[in-house]
Amino acid sequence: MEPLTYAVPGELAGLPVRHVLTEVFLMSHSHVSRLKRREGGILLNGLPCYSTARLKAGDVVSALISDPPDAKRLEPIEAPLDIVFEDEWLIVVNKRAGVSVHPERAGLGSSVENALTHHLKEDEFVHTVSRLDRGTSGLMTVAKSGYLHERMIRLLHTPDFYKEYLGVCWGAPPEPHGFIRLPLRHPEGENYRMAVFEDGLPCETEYEVTERLCDRSVVRLIPHTGRMHQLRAHMAAIGCPLVGDWLYGEEAPFIDHPALHSRLLVFTHPMTNERIRLEAPPPDDIAALMRA
Repeated sequence: MEPLTYAVPGELAGLPVRHVLTEVFLMSHSHVSRLKRREGGILLNGLPCYSTARLKAGDVVSALISDPPDAKRLEPIEAPLDIVFEDEWLIVVNKRAGVSVHPERAGLGSSVENALTHHLKEDEFVHTVSRLDRGTSGLMTVAKSGYLHERMIRLLHTPDFYKEYLGVCWGAPPEPHGFIRLPLRHPEGENYRMAVFEDGLPCETEYEVTERLCDRSVVRLIPHTGRMHQLRAHMAAIGCPLVGDWLYGEEAPFIDHPALHSRLLVFTHPMTNERIRLEAPPPDDIAALMRA
């Protein structure tokens, strides 16, 4: 991954190198601290420098944005990946339901992160930006370095990062369009399931009913916060659990996972400022529920 470079204009003369790192490259203070300890991490006109060095017009500042070579690397495991977008900084995959994102939850099989480690170059590392539950399918974003991960995390739940889900729920919400604002947290003694509690974390989900079927509805779901299991727990809390969601509703004989799919992703690329729009059609089992 190529380092960032910047030619200093006259109006920044006299400012410290740190100004370019934090205000132009938008690096966090912790990232700058790590660069100070890394050989060639920060260069001024091709030479190592302190972040307090003063700039002159025409100076060239460069900084590494790749992870250090000794960074911990996951086990690479060859496995199918449906890649819908990739450049030198980011990768977006269309995850299958039933595949774990993280290796510690994958059991004996491959996770998305293991498969991506096998796919990426030696100087690229997996930093998941938008995670999905094992049973949820669809688009998920991964940064190829810690620096890009920090940049992407800042975009979450802002107009520069929009994510939309498709769900099929039992019954129908009370209104065709609305907001679910119910705080969530783990019940005492549990660390997986979420439930509504007055002292829970603030959560907001926007929904829109796009189709009503005989005993269920197709809904468009937009998370305005990013809590664990938020969409699943919120739909169950209003009496419309997702079809197949055994944790918040009940099992269904015709689908073995929650009928939830991350179908649309729109974001402003932090490096190119390009507006990226990506879509993924629902998998066959969810599409079948929508046709019934």
